[in-house]
Amino acid sequence: MPLFIVAMGVLLLLLLMIKFKLNGFISLILVALVVGIAEGMKPIDTVTSIQNGVGGTLGSLALILGFGAMFGKIIADSGAAQRIARSLITKFGVKRIQWAVVLTGFIVGIAMYYEIGFVLLIPLVFTIAEMTELPLLYIGIPMAAALSVTHGFLPPHPGPVAISAIYKASISMTLFYGIIIAVPTVIIAGPVFTLFLKKIDHKATNNLFKARIFEDDEMPSFKISVLTAIIPSVLMAFSAVCEIVLPKTSGVRGFAGFIGSPLMAMFISVIVSIFTLGIFRGKKMEEIMKSIADAASGIAMILLIIGGGGAFKQVLIDSGVGKYIATLMVGTNISPLLLAWLIAALLRLALGSATVASMTAAGLVLPMIASTNANPALMVLATGAGSLIFSHVNDPGFWMFKEYFGLTIGETLSSWSVMETIISVMGLIGVLAINIII
Repeated sequence: MPLFIVAMGVLLLLLLMIKFKLNGFISLILVALVVGIAEGMKPIDTVTSIQNGVGGTLGSLALILGFGAMFGKIIADSGAAQRIARSLITKFGVKRIQWAVVLTGFIVGIAMYYEIGFVLLIPLVFTIAEMTELPLLYIGIPMAAALSVTHGFLPPHPGPVAISAIYKASISMTLFYGIIIAVPTVIIAGPVFTLFLKKIDHKATNNLFKARIFEDDEMPSFKISVLTAIIPSVLMAFSAVCEIVLPKTSGVRGFAGFIGSPLMAMFISVIVSIFTLGIFRGKKMEEIMKSIADAASGIAMILLIIGGGGAFKQVLIDSGVGKYIATLMVGTNISPLLLAWLIAALLRLALGSATVASMTAAGLVLPMIASTNANPALMVLATGAGSLIFSHVNDPGFWMFKEYFGLTIGETLSSWSVMETIISVMGLIGVLAINIII
């Protein structure tokens, strides 16, 4: 009976978001309330559980995601992202242009959210395609693949960070494993996949969008741009390596854990970027702070949806569903990694939102970590991978890709949707492979 109620709750969530187009945050809170009461909780206890779930989830994430948004905004507004892209493209040349785009998308993608990175890099994709007379998707797919992989697998992006908080996974180890999986995934979903898209031969047109292109003297140097952009990843990766190779009593490991914690890594990155991409380049503090304020306001709905997912998760725990699922899992042979991926994938197909899918799936499979001794970091990546599968007409990202590249719905399904599915499946394969090794 407890699982039947949860299943009905998930169906209600699908109905509210798909049929009635209700906002994801409102839908999650309403479903959490209904499921809690249906599971036998008192209404006031359900409300308390929802409050605790939202507070507990956002309490550990709000600062990290806030600093992440600020950091990405500074990199975008300073021209650093465009400098990275332009320099790599010049160095790699036309024959290896896809690898330049992949590396650009990877570096830029680590520092900012998918939508911001996409809008920022799309003018460069069109410019490259026009100058080289190459098909748009030959350039665009590697860029989109790199951005999507970093968005789904790598902290400090909202999805991986939020799921890490639910599973109590080490974000440094999630990043470490995530990078190992991300590299082959981007290669296969990007440059390799474009070999099968030669029939979709759209050329660049200049009237699809308007975006600012920085002049050379307006941008910081390539060295400063790259070194600033990779600060959070370097700090968290350093912490992960120290966690693996050094004993717990090591002072170096303690220091690395401090500066490599997601909060401190992002805070340090923001402070450094204010100087390297702002003050040292003659910008006024008021101008820099305006970028930071705009960034903070732009992530409000992302934070609320994550909080709603945390509320649903907490209701499942407090109502006893978590213990019930854990009891069912005792003695089962089903891999929790595979199950996490599958549940997230099904929710993604139904809901469209990768964030809602991953947060809901995480709440459902959380009890399996304790009962099966699954690796929390790998559970994060399995859930994230599942939440990326086959983006279609219920996902805003689908329409963004379609409109920018001037594709038909069929062409978008055979390019963008298949690319996302490749990333999802490659992510699962990578997770299962690492699980065997460790």
